[in-house]
Amino acid sequence: MTDLAEDPPPNTDPTVDQHEAVASHLTRTQLVLRRFWRPLSAKIGVAGVTFILLLTLAGPLIARWSYDEVDTTSFLTGPGADHWFGTTQGGRDVFAMTLRGLRQSLVIGFGVATIQVFLSAVIGAVAAYYGKVVDRTILWIVDLLLVIPSFLLIAIISQQFAGSRGSLTMFIVLLAGFGWMLSARVVRAMTKSVVSLDYINAAKFMSVPSWVIIFKHIIPNISSYLIVDFTLGIVRAVMAETILSFFGFGVQPPDTSLGTLLAEGAPRATTSGWVFLAPATVLVLTLLSINFVGDSLRDAIDPSSKSGGKA
Repeated sequence: MTDLAEDPPPNTDPTVDQHEAVASHLTRTQLVLRRFWRPLSAKIGVAGVTFILLLTLAGPLIARWSYDEVDTTSFLTGPGADHWFGTTQGGRDVFAMTLRGLRQSLVIGFGVATIQVFLSAVIGAVAAYYGKVVDRTILWIVDLLLVIPSFLLIAIISQQFAGSRGSLTMFIVLLAGFGWMLSARVVRAMTKSVVSLDYINAAKFMSVPSWVIIFKHIIPNISSYLIVDFTLGIVRAVMAETILSFFGFGVQPPDTSLGTLLAEGAPRATTSGWVFLAPATVLVLTLLSINFVGDSLRDAIDPSSKSGGKA
């Protein structure tokens, strides 16, 4: 009786072997970049972020007016040759103000995200590495900060520094100081799975200083999450700044941000829509572009995600 089960025929397609040979020589960074660049949303996000950065850098060079300059012959006029996006009720150029507001919002977003990622990485890693009393104390502080009405405190404290020279820096510090807790919890959970690895135990056995282990071995091991958290942290910070400035608790006149522009244009959105539509459109495009980049990065870095396809 012949055996019906036969071995599958060998793969004779040379293209499969070629792809496997190429993939085997790719580094992890190259694989991540391939997965990142594959979705259409990543291309749109990168194009949007590039356009926004170029507009922020080159915009003031092509603008005909400064953001704080007043045109006494044009009060609340529509878009035209002299004022591309129109003017406000005070005679200021909406295009120049939008560029200034976008630059301020991005400075706040990048500043807040940088501080938040640093705090969450260090505090979360320290809590998980030392454990016991240190871990319980840090968790108690995190839980306490999470139940505090942060927006209310930021609004009250920022008003005390309104108009001062360091008001923008203080605003960044406040937003970052009340925004790192959830990320620190995630870092703590990820660090707990790292500290039990053999090379961490070997470093402890060799009496390597704790700070060297944390900064040289643990934090780089969870850098993938920190990169994604930094990208999405910019979106959260810009949104928080816009909301606070819209209600008058963030960036204060005579300076401007996207939130202050939206607040100024909201009452006239149906009659003089250009004052409101310009900053609103820029804000939506900025947040969507950064979100697309952050989501694509998350899918590319996460090996269990199928959104980026196979590299």
